[in-house]
Amino acid sequence: MKKYARAIVSLVFSFIKFSLIKIFHIKNFKFTLFNLVSPFTELEIGRKASITLGRKINIKSGTKIRARSGAEIIIGKNTFINHNCMIVSHKRISIGENVRFGPNTLIYDHDHDYQSENGFKKNLYKTTSVEIGNNVWIGANVVILRGTTIGDNCVVGAGSIIKGNYSSNQTIVQKRETTVFTHK
Repeated sequence: MKKYARAIVSLVFSFIKFSLIKIFHIKNFKFTLFNLVSPFTELEIGRKASITLGRKINIKSGTKIRARSGAEIIIGKNTFINHNCMIVSHKRISIGENVRFGPNTLIYDHDHDYQSENGFKKNLYKTTSVEIGNNVWIGANVVILRGTTIGDNCVVGAGSIIKGNYSSNQTIVQKRETTVFTHK
C-alpha cells in the first residue's frame, strides 16, 4: 500500500513542480503528465537552455538534472533514473527510450578547459555531446564523459568510467587490477 501512496504523491508532486517550472520556462521545458519524480529531485534550466522529458519517466531522490546556459537535455520515454544521479549539460545530452540508470551515475558533456589561459578563472569548458541509445542499462557508479556515444541495447558495467563510441549490442566493462600492499 505504501508503494501506491508514494507513487500517487510523486505523480501529484511532479505535475505541480513541472507546471511551476513550465511557467518560468514556457518554450524550454517539455514534459508529460505521467512521470514519477521524487520531491527531492532538482531540475535546473539555464538561460536559453532546454529540457525535454518523455512519458513515464521515473526519477528517484537526490538526482540533479542541470541544463546550463544554451544547453539541451533530452530524456526518452520509460526511462528510469535511480537515486543520486547527476546529468549536467553545457551542450547536449540525449538519452533514448527504455534506459535504466543505476544509482550514482554521472553524465557530463563538458570538461574544464584547464589548458586555456585562466581557463579555470574564466569558467571555460570543452564540450562535446553525449548520446545514449535505446534499451541501455547503465550500472551503479558509472561516469559517462563528454564525447561518448552508446548504441542501442548496451550494458555498461558498474563502476565504469567511459568515453568514446560504443556500437549497439555491446557489454561495456572497465576491467581494473587490484593491487594489495602489505604494511609493516
